[in-house]
Amino acid sequence: MLSYSTYVAPSKPAVSDDLPPGEVRRMWSPTAATLIHGEHDAVLVDPLMTQAEGEDLAGWIAASGKNLTTIFVTHAHGDHFFGAAPVLDRFPGARMVALPPVVEGMRKQLTPAWLDGFWRARFPGQLPERLVGAEPLEGDTFGLEGEELVAIDLGHTDTDGSSALYVPSIGLVVAGDAVYDDVHLYLVESLAGGIDQWLDALAVLDALHPTAVVSGHRQADASDDPRFIAETRQYLETFAAADARTSSALDLYNAMVEAYPDRLNRGVLWNSTRAVKND
Repeated sequence: MLSYSTYVAPSKPAVSDDLPPGEVRRMWSPTAATLIHGEHDAVLVDPLMTQAEGEDLAGWIAASGKNLTTIFVTHAHGDHFFGAAPVLDRFPGARMVALPPVVEGMRKQLTPAWLDGFWRARFPGQLPERLVGAEPLEGDTFGLEGEELVAIDLGHTDTDGSSALYVPSIGLVVAGDAVYDDVHLYLVESLAGGIDQWLDALAVLDALHPTAVVSGHRQADASDDPRFIAETRQYLETFAAADARTSSALDLYNAMVEAYPDRLNRGVLWNSTRAVKND
């Protein structure tokens, strides 16, 4: 019988001078990594970002006593895979895989334009010196102690080429950034129909009828309740409606803060509203 555990890297400062109204510091959202494990072996989903996060994650896996065989990456944003090297250093027999569209996106994230222009600029001196890409997964399934794990191609969610990992035997969906839990959604890449595509992806996850859903960005004590699929859908619909009735980034930002006053990371909301309004 498989089981799972979740490690959440807490929110951390990011270097940015583009701050939302009333905020004095740009923070990065807390980010989840998930260990799916049997009696002896384990699969890790999304190995986080910084050197320190990767090292702490590797120690957490080692403390479980499980042998890491595979790392699966749900999507190509660097905060979900840059931390792989410290984990692979601790578990050199493991392989890192992703669906082909994710692998393609990872290659783009490792180009100087993204790596130096975006990631290292925001997290100077914090990323691992060695950054590792995934190999394309052959087909859409792989095994863990005789049980099947299924990679679900979701298309666009908060970026193109997103996926989730489904564990049918226990009803688990590790959703990556297709699902958010009480954190503002990253919608910078949602232009040209991205919200509609994301809603389609949520319908795919709903059709699996999962009993547990791990969100990519969440607080450490989150419940993994499948209702966060519906809550993510509601957020997207609320954002789209607010976008339609507002004319500026500030108005859209204020409308979403009014609708979701307690969600974490207003910085990512500000970035999203500015992108959508081209402001």
